[in-house]
Amino acid sequence: MNIEKFLRRTEILNKRLADLSQTANILPWIPPELLPQAFQEVQTNLRNLHLAVDELYQQNEQLIEIQSLLASERQHYRDLFESAPEAYLVTNAKGIIFEANLAAARLLNLSKQYMVGKALINFVPLEERQHLRSFLNQLSESDKDRELIVRFQQRDGESFNANLAVAIVRNQQGDAISLRWIMRKIVEAKQAELSLVNHDSDFTQNRYIYKYTKGENISLNPLEILYVCRGLVKLSSFCETGEEVLVGLAKGGMVFGSSLTFLNNYQATALCDVELVSIHVGEIAASLTLSYTFLPKIKQRLQQTEAFLVICGRRRVKDRLHHLLQFLKQEVGESMSNGTRLSVRFTHEDIASACCTTRVTVTRLMGKLEKQGFISFDSKNFLILKDFS
Repeated sequence: MNIEKFLRRTEILNKRLADLSQTANILPWIPPELLPQAFQEVQTNLRNLHLAVDELYQQNEQLIEIQSLLASERQHYRDLFESAPEAYLVTNAKGIIFEANLAAARLLNLSKQYMVGKALINFVPLEERQHLRSFLNQLSESDKDRELIVRFQQRDGESFNANLAVAIVRNQQGDAISLRWIMRKIVEAKQAELSLVNHDSDFTQNRYIYKYTKGENISLNPLEILYVCRGLVKLSSFCETGEEVLVGLAKGGMVFGSSLTFLNNYQATALCDVELVSIHVGEIAASLTLSYTFLPKIKQRLQQTEAFLVICGRRRVKDRLHHLLQFLKQEVGESMSNGTRLSVRFTHEDIASACCTTRVTVTRLMGKLEKQGFISFDSKNFLILKDFS
């Protein structure tokens, strides 16, 4: 029974009680004291009920109006979602699509109905799927919005690169309950722009070049990343005892900076004449081209750091020294007729710090290698390496 029907019935009942009361009062043979007190109370309660129903009716009218406004507002945002020029997707934490707008359907050349219930990974080529799976697994461990470049496969067989930006929605327990994606196709003009990242001169032009001579300490700004145009930079830290530890080498084409490390005592020293340019981290974050330019360079630094960790993990000092020399041969070696010449002179102290040993031990081991013919020095005292195990 709805409120209107209930209101009409209470009005009829109230009228009947009023008629009954009037009839009882005008009948001369019925003494007034015979009217039961309950009759009066029922009539009073009925009037109160009528007032309450009337108030409820007004509240119901307001509720209907609010529901209408909410439905209108919901439709407004639904229209914004559907007609947005950007491609939007909503998935669960595993990447199953709940919603997709028209732009997303057009981008993948599919109907929205077909996309709903499908895994996002289904629209990615086989060779790209593991990359997307790893990305989805990492999302649950982070509260930050993330971005990813993925190659998508359209229904007609054509593929394209797209930038995916995702925001995570969590419940009160902190569990990821849905993912909201923006999919932006990287057009050919942007891909052509990204193809220029192999030419480092494109972003070093019109920037001030900082020059350092051998032995100079390079000033570090936590808001900048330094790019080595020429030369070699020694990256080091210091133990509690004050001993220097070599943690990396940045040669031409590589990057370094205090923003790329958690080490407090981090120092950069020019091992020869060095030329650098500085790029602000905010500029890199705002430029897709710079981001793609620096990604392989940061990857190179990470690989080098892991190589140093492997060297330090060797038990015997002899093995650490041998692996360090092989590493330096690969990083700064120049092929010669009589072996591989290191393009930079390293002191025994530098080598000892990289091997986690003393300068005296390095001097003794280097002397042995020289006697055995595995290493030698040219007229300018540059180290020449030959094959040794």
